[in-house]
Amino acid sequence: MQQGARKKSKSQLNVARIIKNGKIPTPREMKKYLDERVIGQDEAKKRLSVAVYNHYKRVTSNVCDWWKDGEFGDVEIDKSNILMCGETGTGKTFLVQNLAEMLGVPCHIHDCTKLTQAGYVGEDVENILTGLLQACDYDIELAQVGIVCLDEIDKIAKKGENMSITRDVGGEGVQQALLKIVEGNVVGVMPNGGRKHPEQPLILVDTSNILFIGMGAFVGLDKIIEERTSKPTSQTHVGFSLDKGTVEEEIDEAGNILDSVLPGDLKKFGLIPELIGRFPVITHTNPLAKDDLVRIITEPKNAIVKQYQKLFAIDKKKLIFTDDAIDTIAEAAVVSETGARGLRGIIETVLNDFMFEAADSKSKKQVIDKAYCEKSLKSIFKNTKKYKKTA
Repeated sequence: MQQGARKKSKSQLNVARIIKNGKIPTPREMKKYLDERVIGQDEAKKRLSVAVYNHYKRVTSNVCDWWKDGEFGDVEIDKSNILMCGETGTGKTFLVQNLAEMLGVPCHIHDCTKLTQAGYVGEDVENILTGLLQACDYDIELAQVGIVCLDEIDKIAKKGENMSITRDVGGEGVQQALLKIVEGNVVGVMPNGGRKHPEQPLILVDTSNILFIGMGAFVGLDKIIEERTSKPTSQTHVGFSLDKGTVEEEIDEAGNILDSVLPGDLKKFGLIPELIGRFPVITHTNPLAKDDLVRIITEPKNAIVKQYQKLFAIDKKKLIFTDDAIDTIAEAAVVSETGARGLRGIIETVLNDFMFEAADSKSKKQVIDKAYCEKSLKSIFKNTKKYKKTA
């Protein structure tokens, strides 16, 4: 693409600053930025900040002339992609999106569940880069220093650690195809996605400086780690049933079992060793407790409660949530096991009648209390043993 033919965007100018001058935000600055927007997940923030900082230092060292005559001028730094495990709704994607926004680099999130081995129905792995090009208006130079999130990467795990006699077109085949993109190669990309065609001109993209971040829930990985470390995570031991409080104390003392994940655990889960080796930085997000969800609802710059209060303010109405109401909404998210992702749907359910009447109502103030929330969310709480234990 002719980059000079059009005015550079803010993102392009930021990338030019990062690459040419080497002025990359420090890990501390990145974490501070994330702290303003994402609640909790301190360990994941630190690991991501350091990994992203090192990645763009590497990009800078490969591009800047002032490194060529130095002591390490002929030393090439390998790319360190990131693998992030954690339950759904714990903020994995949100963390990466905010870092990309801070750096001013394009970020594309691709759902790996749609990928299949070349020649089969589904998407080719090269379509991942089509999404990145589209995210930066087909500016190749900008795309080549962007970030790609391989969401649901756990869904392309092999069906089992042992080789199958049947072809696993959505598992190992996809992992093998991803290798050339993730490790850094010049890849031919269809401008608008879809299958490659001999007569279709391809866009060549060098992935050497693209940061790939694999993420997924990795359901069952904790059991694999448990078998290796003998750390109990279940609520029942052989011959003894423990009450909920005792189990929570044991888990709190042990911490998140994903702290102990090793490449061998990922191999047993179904990722091939070659792909695991391309993701040397492994981190995780922690499950969100009710207190975390309460903070997510109210504290960040774009907190969901503030968003709905602004919607009501446009109609010159004041929307107030009592502390008990916020508590109940957070508890509903815990019970439904949707994490932060489910909060908007829960609040929509609570506010539906209020929003229907708000524009025509003469009342200038709407107060949402605990009783109203419980009434609105009774379908979530009804016959839920977990709720009865925590209520």
